[in-house]
Amino acid sequence: MALAIVGAIILIALLLVPQLWSNALMTRYGRERDDIKYSGSEFAQHLIREHNLDGVSVEPTSQGDHYDHITLTVRLSQANYNSRSLTAIAVAAHEVGHAIQHSERDSRFMLRDRVVRMAAATEHYGSFAFIAIPILALATRSPLLPAISFLIGFFSMTATTIAHLSTLPVEMDASFNRALPILKQGGYIKPADERAVHKILKAAAYTYVAASLTSLLNIWRWLKMMRR
Repeated sequence: MALAIVGAIILIALLLVPQLWSNALMTRYGRERDDIKYSGSEFAQHLIREHNLDGVSVEPTSQGDHYDHITLTVRLSQANYNSRSLTAIAVAAHEVGHAIQHSERDSRFMLRDRVVRMAAATEHYGSFAFIAIPILALATRSPLLPAISFLIGFFSMTATTIAHLSTLPVEMDASFNRALPILKQGGYIKPADERAVHKILKAAAYTYVAASLTSLLNIWRWLKMMRR
C-alpha cells in the first residue's frame, strides 16, 4: 500500500512539475523591460519579414502560444503578444522557428505533421468503434469483439503517445537551432540575458513533456486494466 502511494506521488510529480516549472519560469521573465525594443507580436512580425515567410501572419490567442501550419499563423498568448519582455521575444522567436521549419519543409516537422494526422484519425475512428462494438457484441455475442476492442484502444493511445513524442525533437530544434541563434546573432538579447533566454526556450520546448508522460501512463493503465 505504501509503495503504491509513493508511486502515485512520483507519477503526479512527473506530470505536474514540468508544467509548473515552465509557468513559473515564463512568469519570472515575463516582466516588462524598457530596454527591449519589440513586443512579442512586433518581434514575430519582424522575424517573418527578415526570413521572407510570405503569407505567415501573427495574431493573439486565448490558447497557448503555437504556430498553426494550416493557416500559416503564429499565435501568441495575450501576455506575450503585447509584452516587451524576455519571455515574449523568446517565445515569439520559438514560434517563428516553427514557421521557418515549415517553410523549409524540415523532415522532423513534416514527420510530426503526418504522425499527428494519423493519431487524430485513429482517435476519431476509434471513438466510433467503441460505440459500435458493444452493440455488435450484444447482437452477435462474438468472442473476438473484446479482443478487437482492446486492440483499438491500445493502438489509439499508442498513436497519441507517438504523436507527443515526435513533437519533442521538433520543439527542441525550434528553440535551439532556430530561435536561440536568431536572438544571439541578431543582437536582440544582451549577453547577460542569454542564460535566462536559454531557460525560457527550454521551457517552450518541454511544453509537451507532460503530455507525453500522460500518454505513456494511459497506456500502462490500459494494459494493467486488461490484465485483470
